Amino acid sequence: RNLRVNEDLTEAIALAHDLGHTPFGHAGQDELNACLRELAPEAGGFEHNLQSLRVVDELEERYAAFNGLNLCFETREGVLKHCSRAHARRLGEIGVRFLDGTQPSLEAQLTNLADEIAYNNHDVDDGLRSGLITVPQLLHLDIFAAHHEQVLRHYPDADPKRLVSEVIRAMINTLVQDLTRTTADRIANLRPQSADEVRAGPPLAAFSEDMRAQADALKQFLLKNLYRHFQVMRMTRKARSIVRELFIAFQDDPRLLAGEYRRDDPVAQARAIADYIAGMTDRYAIREHRAIYRMD
Repeated sequence: RNLRVNEDLTEAIALAHDLGHTPFGHAGQDELNACLRELAPEAGGFEHNLQSLRVVDELEERYAAFNGLNLCFETREGVLKHCSRAHARRLGEIGVRFLDGTQPSLEAQLTNLADEIAYNNHDVDDGLRSGLITVPQLLHLDIFAAHHEQVLRHYPDADPKRLVSEVIRAMINTLVQDLTRTTADRIANLRPQSADEVRAGPPLAAFSEDMRAQADALKQFLLKNLYRHFQVMRMTRKARSIVRELFIAFQDDPRLLAGEYRRDDPVAQARAIADYIAGMTDRYAIREHRAIYRMD
């Protein structure tokens, strides 16, 4: 709204961008991709961004005459955040920008960075709540330390839980303001006159150089201390086993699947299994695994 871009388009992209995520996050995605490439190579592997597009283009059933949600090009373009060149070549108009190096819409650019702000800060919150990371560790990061000091000045008697919530809220606010100001400055400097000029130019949505460095430092901290924490790695190993064993069970005996996911063609069957697994939550995947592999 502050940047006067299309709010409806931005919201639609934001709501749809994670539809293709598998259970167990990137661990599930990587394992599902490995299963398809090893056990059904003709199916073409798995990319969660492509799966998000597949959900809105093919899997949703809302119209009698065709599959999908009948979304406009700009929404579909924004949903497809990443795409390999091999897949881009098969996608037609929607894949062109991954081949010629042009930009998506400004709305899509903003959504990508809003996503980064959200997951980094929520992962800090989750990491602290779980005890996998600590406040003393985070105080080595400029972005956390500065806001922690600021919050302490305003609320010196706040209990630790409220203090952390205020720090994270302040970090999100600073990142949003920086993104808004920097993007507005870039728009003012480049003065694009059309969506095509936005696509042909350099990225418009961005953090300032200093804030980009601080955000990158936070991402690296989370990678080292949270995502690669030994307890997370143990869960990742379990998650990959669940996804693989589900895929193998369904491929070996499609009768384990509900009728809507059964196909006569082996390649189509592998893709339908991937669709089914990708649509699961963590808890549902665990329940399905137990239903197939446990006797109790």
